[in-house]
Amino acid sequence: MTLTPTDMRRDLIGLTREELTETLGAAGVPERQRRMRMRQLWSWIYHRGATTFDAMTDISKDLRQALDRHFRIGRLEIVTEQVSSDGTRKWLLRLDPDARGARQEIETVYIPEEDRGTLCISSQVGCTLTCSFCHTGTQKLVRNLTAGEIVGQIMLARDRLGEWPHQLAANPSPPIGGRYITNVVLMGMGEPLYNFDNVKAAMEIASDGEGISLSKRRITLSTSGVVPEIGRAGDEIGTMLAISLHGTTDDIRDKLVPLNKKYPIAELLDACRAYPGLSNARRITFEYVMLKGVNDTLADAKRLVKLLEGIPAKVNLIPFNPWPGTKYECSDWDTIERFAEVLNRAGYASPVRTPRGRDIMAACGQLKSESQKLRARERLALDAAIAGA
Repeated sequence: MTLTPTDMRRDLIGLTREELTETLGAAGVPERQRRMRMRQLWSWIYHRGATTFDAMTDISKDLRQALDRHFRIGRLEIVTEQVSSDGTRKWLLRLDPDARGARQEIETVYIPEEDRGTLCISSQVGCTLTCSFCHTGTQKLVRNLTAGEIVGQIMLARDRLGEWPHQLAANPSPPIGGRYITNVVLMGMGEPLYNFDNVKAAMEIASDGEGISLSKRRITLSTSGVVPEIGRAGDEIGTMLAISLHGTTDDIRDKLVPLNKKYPIAELLDACRAYPGLSNARRITFEYVMLKGVNDTLADAKRLVKLLEGIPAKVNLIPFNPWPGTKYECSDWDTIERFAEVLNRAGYASPVRTPRGRDIMAACGQLKSESQKLRARERLALDAAIAGA
């Protein structure tokens, strides 16, 4: 359901169980009934994917009407939906108006594979960091996403993939070339640990067993290294952790990930070693983008092995995905394989991430909400295609 900017009803998406219970008083729900009604709404919204109160058949008609007068069950508005030749889907999503009436946009990507379906979601509009190899880093931070806007990306993707129970009954087959959503990664636009409270609330909703019901072992939070929040994230959010490392010396990492000047590699890795619950069954993933002539030598590989000593870890080697205006090139394939071999011999799993969605700028490091650059006729054609889908 696409909502108009003039709809001023309170959106229930993103409220915690406690907030939802308290909010029901505004619709005249007696206090003694609120927890029961909250559980009904929670199931309809997050387990069954309801977008209207009319669908909630175990709630009286009068109460449904009262709820509809006060509240809404929002969905992010799709500006464009692109499908890659490899099945990857990218949605450009428009948010509700902010206090100034501006409507910002974010991107979300679904990656289908034989053994999993991964949804890459955003936590900010733009990014507060300026990682030099990342397209998102060229878009300045506009604002944090709310909890509802974060979890709303998962709900929108389920809508489009036909994954809610009522949709599965009619169409039980997953998308061609992959599976339904099995994993969620906070690796889209933004630095999740600079939007801690909203990310925490959204992941509590996403992992709630009576709702969306994603295991926290299937959710990965990726950070560029906000050291003071890493331990707190383990204690309070409890998802898997990924670190955007990309360099083995402070000199190189300062250039690639400027946050390193504030929290250098040694401090970052100390925080990783202290991550709550860390074990061989709960390893940290280190992301390492392969940049030709920058960080891809055998000496880099050997330093990386030394740096990770004592940390249950795996390393995702990411072939650099180009974007307009970048100064970097992807390492040669032979170089990537030699780099991986050093890590494998040292006992670190080091899969080379297959680039997905490059043809629609949906690959790792390519996200940026630049819909304003679409020509008007392109936008209209894409909107017509979505409406007819």
